[in-house]
Amino acid sequence: MRVIGLTGGIASGKSTVSNLFKANGFPVIDADVVARDVLKRGSGGYRKVVVAFGNDILQDNGEVDRAKLGQIVFTDPSKRQLLNRLLASYISYGILWEVFKLWIKGCNIIILDVPLLFEAKIDRWTNPIIVAWIDPETQLQRLMARDRTSAQDAQNRINAQMPLDLKRSKANIMIDNNGSLDDLNESFKKIFSQVTKPLTWTEFWLSRQGAIVAVISIFSGVLGCKKLIAHL
Repeated sequence: MRVIGLTGGIASGKSTVSNLFKANGFPVIDADVVARDVLKRGSGGYRKVVVAFGNDILQDNGEVDRAKLGQIVFTDPSKRQLLNRLLASYISYGILWEVFKLWIKGCNIIILDVPLLFEAKIDRWTNPIIVAWIDPETQLQRLMARDRTSAQDAQNRINAQMPLDLKRSKANIMIDNNGSLDDLNESFKKIFSQVTKPLTWTEFWLSRQGAIVAVISIFSGVLGCKKLIAHL
């Protein structure tokens, strides 16, 4: 089984790349969806976050106001680190559970869409790692246009994440998203063969098919030993 890490920065086009994988039939695990689930009312993550940040982050229905919580942590590095510590184990477990469910289904290639892939050290589970990259000025302009926010607010949100240039240096594959959507589609086509190449032997043995072959081989070996012993 091949688990491909997909990461990027805010407004870098990572979600668009993720959608391209989905459109081509790849199963995608979205860490943001997992993170929303671990913050649902009544969950362990929910209780820890409410204790740490107070009831002011709650909506009228009792659910966490993610926008309000985001404003708090994007402007305060210590609170952002606190939030990450509180939710890290819940998110990691949620991602592993989603991987396991896809493994049971027999999926050989899985895309793990994680904005904080390196920060959360989830990169050790993935190979190769793809980063959606754009230059800092383009990132700032796109974020301002997308969220209709000020340059300062947009820059604060960008600064709250690992720099894209650093992510690019850690990744195996870079998708340059400075151009148009058509350019992005062409870049995606160029990496397609890299992510769909045949599984290595290690990846095969980690797949469900590999596990089945291993079990059959072991069972056949045990039967063979019994027959050999019976003829001694």
